Amino acid sequence: MFNTKNIIKSIAISTFSATLLLGTAQTWAAGVHGGGGGQSSIGTAGKAASVTRNINIKMMDNFFEPKEISVKEGETIRFIVKNAGELVHEFNIGTTAIHGAHEKEMEMMVEHGALEPDKINHAKMKMDMGGGKTMGHSDPNSVLLEPEKSGEVIWKFSEASKIEFACNVPGHYDAGMTGAIRFSH
Repeated sequence: MFNTKNIIKSIAISTFSATLLLGTAQTWAAGVHGGGGGQSSIGTAGKAASVTRNINIKMMDNFFEPKEISVKEGETIRFIVKNAGELVHEFNIGTTAIHGAHEKEMEMMVEHGALEPDKINHAKMKMDMGGGKTMGHSDPNSVLLEPEKSGEVIWKFSEASKIEFACNVPGHYDAGMTGAIRFSH
């Protein structure tokens, strides 16, 4: 009899191992992890006092519930994120390009032992990568969670643009762990 939990972990470990064997470009985004912390067309960090509504996001092994959300320009939303999967997952708001760059950073986290298939090594997340940069993963557009953990992102959306939410743990985006953000009027 097949054990789904073991199969999922085996696939995740294989993905992580392939990342380590193939290596990645040793790049580290200056200042903003994944490019989402600063002001841009994807929005800005929101303030709790400005939240207009809450949206619950459930992360499973490798998909989100809901798969799509609708927002308005200027709206501030509190995303209450729960990792209901058996692997580490991320909720990250950005463009396809931001996610691509951020996945490279996440690969570096794997290479340095800060990120494992089902846990985060918090001590290694604080490692100095040079120039005072760490793998802290503390940007306002993103939350990285171990299985059964919860977190939140408060985000103010700017003008309508082509953005999505995604998990950038190596292999997860490619496996389809993305969700659409639609702007409504």
